[in-house]
Amino acid sequence: MAASNAPAVEPSHKDERPCWDEYFMTLANQVASRTTCLRRAVGAVIVKDRRILATGYNGVPSGIRHCAEVGCLREELGVPSGQRHEICRGLHAEQNAIIQAARFGTDIDGATIYVNTQPCVVCAKMLINAGIREIVYQNPYPDELSQQMLEESGILCREYIPS
Repeated sequence: MAASNAPAVEPSHKDERPCWDEYFMTLANQVASRTTCLRRAVGAVIVKDRRILATGYNGVPSGIRHCAEVGCLREELGVPSGQRHEICRGLHAEQNAIIQAARFGTDIDGATIYVNTQPCVVCAKMLINAGIREIVYQNPYPDELSQQMLEESGILCREYIPS
């Protein structure tokens, strides 16, 4: 077969695709739309080599009635955000993403997680032990211990600020 002498077609428009950070954070926000939490919608996407490995959103375990049906115990008890994580029927988005990867045998060691809210200390500890190497978050969350532990672990943490 003879090679074509036709010139390569040059795009006539500027590449307007989102950068990778914007792309994956947009997906994390879309994943958050599946939340069953009445207080906060959080979504997470675990990525390695620009490939999606797992996703997670905050909500109750599979097969358990949603908080919209039974109410929010933390709300009823007046528990402030960031305190008493054990008094909650739900799991955090990062936890569900890690669990999804484990359930399906997906290696996330060395991966990046995009999450629309900065991880709490419970999630930070799980992300450290799961081998996550980078956390990209959109909304800051005031958890000093989480920030200290992530810094000490060497995980790169950076805030995504939409352009």
